[in-house]
Formats: sequence, C-alpha cells, structure tokens
Amino acid sequence: MAGEGVALSAGDVLGKKCLERVAVTRCSSIFVPPAPFVYRKDLPTWRLLWNVGRSTLAIWPDHAFETLTARNRVLGIETLLANDPEAVRRVMISNAANYRRPASVRRVARPLGGKGLFLAEGADWRRQRRLLASTFTPTSISLLLPHFQEAGRHLLHTVEKAREVNLSRAFQDTALETVLRALFSMRENRARERLNHLVRSYVEGAGRPNLFDGFAKTEDSFAFLNGGRKQFQDTWFAEIDAIVADRKARPDNGERRDLLDLLIEIQDVDTGETLSSTEIRDQCATMFFAGSETTARLMFWATYLLTQDTEEQAKVRAEVVAFPAERAGNLADLQNWPRLRNLLLEALRLYPPVPHIIREAIESDEFAGEKVAAGTQVWLSAWVMHRHRKFWDRPTAFVPDRFADKSTPWMLMAGYMPFGAGPRICIGLQFALSEAQIVLAMLLRRYRISLLGTKPVLPVGRVTIEPSYEPTFRLEMG
Repeated sequence: MAGEGVALSAGDVLGKKCLERVAVTRCSSIFVPPAPFVYRKDLPTWRLLWNVGRSTLAIWPDHAFETLTARNRVLGIETLLANDPEAVRRVMISNAANYRRPASVRRVARPLGGKGLFLAEGADWRRQRRLLASTFTPTSISLLLPHFQEAGRHLLHTVEKAREVNLSRAFQDTALETVLRALFSMRENRARERLNHLVRSYVEGAGRPNLFDGFAKTEDSFAFLNGGRKQFQDTWFAEIDAIVADRKARPDNGERRDLLDLLIEIQDVDTGETLSSTEIRDQCATMFFAGSETTARLMFWATYLLTQDTEEQAKVRAEVVAFPAERAGNLADLQNWPRLRNLLLEALRLYPPVPHIIREAIESDEFAGEKVAAGTQVWLSAWVMHRHRKFWDRPTAFVPDRFADKSTPWMLMAGYMPFGAGPRICIGLQFALSEAQIVLAMLLRRYRISLLGTKPVLPVGRVTIEPSYEPTFRLEMG
C-alpha cells in the first residue's frame, strides 16, 4: 500500500510552499513543529490498525483537516469524525446525555480513577461536579500557589548541577511533586515513591491502550487482558485509602493546607451532603493522574517550542525576570506574564494533552447534517481540530501571538478544546495552567534553554501526547 502512504507533510498547510518529507519545516522564519505525516486518503484497515497501535496521531488522511465531518467503518464499527462546532455542542452540551464514553476508554481509565468525576455519567456526574466546584475556584487555586512555587524550587534544585538535562523526566518529577504537595501536602518519602512508581508502571504497561480495547463491548470483555489492570487498581486504591484515612483521623485544627482538606470539608449548601471516603479516594486518584501526567507534557512541549524560537524565548524570559514567580500570591499576579500564557495556549493547541475525545451514541441522533445511528463512535479530535484549515491561520505553525487578541476568550474559540468542552470541560484546567506558569517562570528566569542535536522530536499519541524520544536540553545561566 505504498501508494497510499506518506505524501503530505503536516506542514503543507502553509500554502503547500514548504512541502517536504522531513518533519521539521520553516517558512519565513516561522517554526512548523515536527508532526506525523498526513496521508492522501483513508488508510486501509490493516494499516489503520497497525498505526493506531503505534500512535493515534498517525492515522489521519488529508481531508480530515479540511472537512467538518468524515465517516469511516472499521471491522463493523461505524465512526464519525466531527470537527463542526455544532457537532461538538450537540455531543458535549445540548444532547450530552445521549453520548457515553465507550468501553475502550473506561477499561483504561477505571483502574486509575474509579467512579470519580472523569468517568461519572448523568445524575452522578452532575452531583460530583456540583460538590467539587468549590474546590477549584480562584480562591482555592490561589491557596495552592505556594505548593507550585515549592515544586518550582524542587525543579531548580534537580537541574542546578547539570547543564545538560532530560527535561521530560524532570518535568514529570516536578509535576508529581506539585500534585503530591497540592493534593496531600506530601513531601519526599517512601510512600510518595510508591505512588510515583505505581502510576508510571501503569501508564507504561497495563494502562497502555491496545487493539483489543478498541473492540471491547464492555469493561469486562477480553478479561484475560485485565489482570494487570485489576492488580494495579487494588494496590493503587489501597495506598490512597490509607492516606485519606490517616488525614481523617487527625484532629481538625481549622487549617486548610491542600486539596484533600478541601475534599473532606465539602458540604452541599442545600442538603448538607458530604463526600464518602470512597468518593474522596476516587477524586484524589483522578486528580493525581490528571494533575501530573498531562501538566508534565504541557511543560515539556512548551519548553521544546521555545528552544525552536529563541526570539520568543527571550520575550517570555523578559516577562518572568520583570515579575519573579516567587512574588505571585494569587491568580491575578499571573497576568503579569501574557506571553507565557499565550505560549502555553499555543502548546496546548499543537499538543493537546488528551488528543481525542470519543463518545458512543446511545440512541440515534442528527447534527451538522449527519445522521448518527445508535452505537456510532463519534470522534471529537482536538489533534485534528487544532490543525484544521477552516479554523486556523497557519494551523501547523508555532504562532503564540494568535492568542494575544482577548476579544474572544480562548475557551470560546472555534476549533479549540484542549480541556474538553461544555459542562464537562476539565475542572482542573486552572490548576494545570497556574502550575505550568509558575514552574516555567522559575525555570526560564534562571536559564536560557536550547536543545542538543537536530533529531526531530515527534509527537506520539497514546494516553497523552508523548515525545517520540526524550531529548537532552542545555541550560545556560541567563
């Protein structure tokens, strides 16, 4: 099938003036980051399945980045790629009750988050979202800024004796440091190392989606593959149960230090309802993964982009030198870094933490002129929409200034959904953005950062968008 293979680089959307088979493209000094090749047309089934197993980003035909809807059928499963904003609103907002996460997603996510907010549906989701809303208010996030600053100091201490470092690993360690401090006020100890090892082992092993997951009808299908996941879940939940039980057993001195304190004290103003220990456990487990893995990837990709645009890096560094992160006492202080904010929003556009949202239609529906039969898998792909030619000027290029115009808030921009959309937009988005701003501000204030070597760093779609390899960065005191 070589004739259907690689033909158009993801950089071809710059007017097709920079067509190359190499992944890295520059036109008029604008950086076009490396990306998987775009195919001329839909891949044959065998090739599609092969590519999905390697990266969910390496499956898209050229027309996916032009059209608003596209259908496909793979081994009896009807799929519908929906880029149209009307379709997104229908699936995620106005008729969200008709669309559920498919078993393939639940199989992978359930061991990590139990019945927490991420996998909850219907009335259960509405109840959890209502109760948790107070935990992620600006006031609550401002309470966590000292934890973010401490994590930034942890990163600086980690890299201070080395001028050539693996920032991918360093950011993962720092994001873990952040979430353990913000969630549990937990500093370095053996329990923390166990939690880190458990999650990393799961993400890199039993938790990695496989071909059987894609064809599973229920969470229990192909049970022979779920043994490692069940074993992880039992151990993982037992660790967090112990942390919650220990905190609840302590005398309440009225001090609110972290998210666990906030979760324990949650009370519905109308009913007096609180979260059970199991519910607190599941929310903590969900926050642990969502607050570490995805934010680590965001910080990595943002830093990588700055190494490819030294002019932009200098402008961001000037901001964080003028207002040091240590002076940030509330979320309003982070507005001193507009270029850093735009950098992160552009990094989220080019490398959305969760590249695809998949929903399965429970009953038949219709949107954007398309009839949707029950059982159809609807793909809302941030990876595709963020590079779609109808929504973006120079869609594959690194242009952080595209977010400088605040007349349209970024959460309302057509074709932009790095944290999901509608009522189910990620409740922790402000947590992630604030953490990334604080940590990167502290790193960039001290160092100019460059990348060693010229080998392209390609994005790979798995649970999150990972780098194809972990490059070495050079840090120079600035």
